[in-house]
Amino acid sequence: MTQTPAIIILSDAALPMARRIARATGGEVHGLNRRITEVVDRTFTEAGPHLARLFSERRPIVGLMAAGALIRLLAPHLSDKMSEPPVIAVSEDGSAVVPLLGGHHGANDLARAIAAQVGGFAAVTTAGDVKFGVALDAPPEGYVLANADAAKQVMADLVAGKPARLEGAAPWLENSGLPFAADADLVLRVSEAGDAAPEQGLLYHPRTLVLGIGCERGADGEEVIQLALDTLKAAGLSEQAVGLVASIDVKADEAAVHQVARYFGCPARFFDAATLEAETPRLKNPSDVVFAEVGCHGVAEGAALAAAGASGELVAEKRKSKRATCAIGRAAAPFKLETLPGGARGKLMVVGIGPGADGWRSPEVSAMVSASTDLVGYSLYLDLLGPLADGKTRHDFDLGKEEARVHRAMELAGEGKSVALVCSGDAGIYAMATLVFELLDKSEGAEGLSDAARRIEIAVSPGISALQAAAARAGAPLGHDFCTISLSDLLTPWEDIQRRVTAAGEGDFVIAFYNPVSKKRRTQLAWARDKLLTYRPASTPVILATNLGREGELIRVVPLGSLDVDEVDMLTVVVVGSSNSTTVKTGDGRTWVYTPRGYARKEGTAMTHITSGDAA
Repeated sequence: MTQTPAIIILSDAALPMARRIARATGGEVHGLNRRITEVVDRTFTEAGPHLARLFSERRPIVGLMAAGALIRLLAPHLSDKMSEPPVIAVSEDGSAVVPLLGGHHGANDLARAIAAQVGGFAAVTTAGDVKFGVALDAPPEGYVLANADAAKQVMADLVAGKPARLEGAAPWLENSGLPFAADADLVLRVSEAGDAAPEQGLLYHPRTLVLGIGCERGADGEEVIQLALDTLKAAGLSEQAVGLVASIDVKADEAAVHQVARYFGCPARFFDAATLEAETPRLKNPSDVVFAEVGCHGVAEGAALAAAGASGELVAEKRKSKRATCAIGRAAAPFKLETLPGGARGKLMVVGIGPGADGWRSPEVSAMVSASTDLVGYSLYLDLLGPLADGKTRHDFDLGKEEARVHRAMELAGEGKSVALVCSGDAGIYAMATLVFELLDKSEGAEGLSDAARRIEIAVSPGISALQAAAARAGAPLGHDFCTISLSDLLTPWEDIQRRVTAAGEGDFVIAFYNPVSKKRRTQLAWARDKLLTYRPASTPVILATNLGREGELIRVVPLGSLDVDEVDMLTVVVVGSSNSTTVKTGDGRTWVYTPRGYARKEGTAMTHITSGDAA
């Protein structure tokens, strides 16, 4: 199970138990919006479609509801037993934890983990688990079943009383309740070799092999993959026994190395030159040329040995292709994600959480925050994440510390952590995404980024901007051309801001003003109002949107000519309509603002209409 579990609740009564389960499993709480009054990670309007979507995404589902209801909702979507995600029904008091689907794909283990956390009983019913305490078609982490199609018959034979013969070593099999006999016809084989599966039995590959990879910058990924496959074949080893790809840390951002890891379905880890140099006595092919270039006598063999550990060994010495090298090490035990050696390539996720309401936060952003180890951001923005921030290491910053905030996030990622840099609205609109790339683009220096921070993986996920939120709350003011202008002159000269306001006025754009005022800055918005009044009527609608998506939300519509700067604060977005924007009232008394797509000039503007045939 690699995806985040979704804990489904239909009322506030189930929320305390759902949060306990979320903490225990790293899951998200999803609540039925019309019955949930408290903040949860995600909300949905109808249970059936939401569960169907999660099921199609192969997300583990934990429903705090009756098992029958959960079964009926998912029944139309059942098709392939082998690809079904875990589905578990939990009573609201946690006393019963019932894996309904995906028992051998993580549901049984997840049910046991939940039961242990909440003091309930895991009602596991699959035959192998009940009789032998093991699921042969779902080996534990670190093992791969090579011939899954044979598992059903083998398990049936064992349940019927036939014994098995164990070839190789695997503690999870040895410590099970399986009946073993030295002369049994059924074979459970555990081997890293690329041999065929037994005629009667199962073949398990322990993921004990590590591919040590060295390559030139920009090497072709397909070339490196083929080199790895050739090296495994020459050594008589199965590619399914590969549990790790390893290299030197300066290759942490090398695309080919990560392409190899994706091909073999395993993580990539990296070691510094000093660690690899310590493996020199065990190298088969030490190289002074390599030492002169990167500071160690071997990258491929050194990385394979460093990852395999002191009790591991080199089982295939370095092979070369045109632009890469590969060696294979063997660890004493299968690799597991929580105890992998070396350092991971860090990841920086720059996320826009929208104006603040959890319903306006995208599923991708929620997933990124859930996957992070560290959160970096302005304290208010981190607080707005609610339970989604639980269990994360917070790095809070005050307003005005934007560059320090981004620098810290990138350095944390450089340490191998998964970091969410949290922005309000959209991460790329007057937010931190720009600074990330600006810091990468700056020259190196004493205050610049470390080499490790420059090798991180970066992902930017969009959010609903304050402009979009204000427009949606007020109607459809962005129906025609629009622009955004920040009135803050902290980073932009006031002369440039004046020029942009003038140009937007002449172009008759709908304008969204960000940072309209501050405690010390009260004149810019008044200047912009007066300037725009020379291009559009005093009756032009202006939207003042404050605390969007948060407690205290306030939406007002005033005429441009009556715009009072004292009615605007730092948490207000000001949207000024074009000369064609107008208002309409509905039967409930609400005033809506819209800008029609068709353009008919209002009377009273100072602009001159020019047709395509007129001379400018």
